[in-house]
Amino acid sequence: MIAIGSHFVALIASAFCLVGGFLVGFYANKVMTERKIGEASSRARAIVEEAEREAKAIKKEALSEARAEANRIKQEAERDIREKRNEVQRMERRLEQKEDALTKKLEGLSRKEEELRQRQEELDRLRDEAMARLQEIAGLTAEQARELLLKELEVEVQHRAGLLIKSYEEKIRREAERRAREILTTAIQRCAVDHTSEMTVSVVALPSDDMKGRIIGREGRNIRAFESITGVDLIVDDTPEAVTLSSFDPVRREVARIALEKLVVDGRIHPARIEEMVERARKEVEKRVEEAGEMALVETGVKSMHPELVSLLGQLSLRTSYGQNALRHSIEVAHLAGMIAAELGLDESVAKRAGLLHDIGKAVDFKVEGPHALIGADIARKYGESPEVVDAISAHHEDVEATTPYAVLVLVADAISASRPGARRESLEAYIKRLEKLESIARAFPGVEKAYAIQAGREIRIMVDPGVLDDAAACKLAYDVARKIEEELKYPGQVKVTVVRETRATEYAK
Repeated sequence: MIAIGSHFVALIASAFCLVGGFLVGFYANKVMTERKIGEASSRARAIVEEAEREAKAIKKEALSEARAEANRIKQEAERDIREKRNEVQRMERRLEQKEDALTKKLEGLSRKEEELRQRQEELDRLRDEAMARLQEIAGLTAEQARELLLKELEVEVQHRAGLLIKSYEEKIRREAERRAREILTTAIQRCAVDHTSEMTVSVVALPSDDMKGRIIGREGRNIRAFESITGVDLIVDDTPEAVTLSSFDPVRREVARIALEKLVVDGRIHPARIEEMVERARKEVEKRVEEAGEMALVETGVKSMHPELVSLLGQLSLRTSYGQNALRHSIEVAHLAGMIAAELGLDESVAKRAGLLHDIGKAVDFKVEGPHALIGADIARKYGESPEVVDAISAHHEDVEATTPYAVLVLVADAISASRPGARRESLEAYIKRLEKLESIARAFPGVEKAYAIQAGREIRIMVDPGVLDDAAACKLAYDVARKIEEELKYPGQVKVTVVRETRATEYAK
């Protein structure tokens, strides 16, 4: 029992010791925890206080920097304002200086105007006194003074008229030349015809001079038969190995040429054979004429023409004018007239038709009296051509007044075709007469000392007396001479009138 009791006491003591130790440890842990909490609180408060101090310092520093930046911006703004104010003040001073200078200039101009007015009044007074003195010295009557005044006014009016003519003529000439150059250049560039001068010489070559005797025949019977059948003169002269055919009818002359060439090749020449060969040649020429007329229509694009007109067109292929083949000339005029009409907005087909038929009268002008233009117009009217075409044919040489623009187109195209280089030949006599007429027209005007026709009559150069004509009068003289040439001469193209006025001083050193 005693052992059990002692063991129980020991257990109770151990329990009390365990509880006491737990209580002591709990208390000690509590004390330590409270101490740690106190220390943490102290550190937290210290950190907060430090943060507050740092925040206050940062705030103070930021405020200081903001004040400094604000002061800097304020100073820069004040400096800019001062500079702008100074610049405005400088500009105001410059404007005031310029205003003062302008005011002074205006005052100077006003003074000069007043001085000029006074001088003009003085000049007018002196002129009136001089005129009065001259009249007193000369003793002119009222009628004489009036006549003198009219002459002075006439000279002045002519002078001003010359200046105006020169000004307006130059202006109109530039514009007209520009437009005409555009139209004519376009037309000429598009017209691709041969620029070749042709000359129809009815000469038949012979293999030998012995053939001339056979052509003449016994007692001249062969040559008489040939001339009576063909209606052509057969000239047998001293020209070696050649004979000449002469006739106003180009168709007859061509028939005779072909027939004679066939007879020469055949060698059998007698009246019956001549008649046979002439008939063959006539049919051949008729066929060639028809083909030439039809080819002309095809080449120019002209349609639906009366067969008689086509035949007459073909006959133009046997006709020449100043060495230029009449049919080729007509085709060229048709092309040019059509191109110019297209540029001007007119009917190209009407212009081509009128250009192709403009010389149709030349096919029969050796049979019918009158100008070929009027003859051609009658033929065209007879075969149903339009009034525009008839008018263009009749007026293309200004035999009648043109009533439609197509007449002017054909006239211009005809002049271009005839006046281009190499198109025509002019007889020496007619050429010399035209040059002499040009010079005589120019020399007929007062003040002209010399006149020379140059560049084959394309220019007339006039030398005038500089003491009689001034520059304005020289311009008026050129205008008057050009108009006079237009009125009195007929010529292809244009004639340039140049007036030369110069003053020369000559002295000799001895």
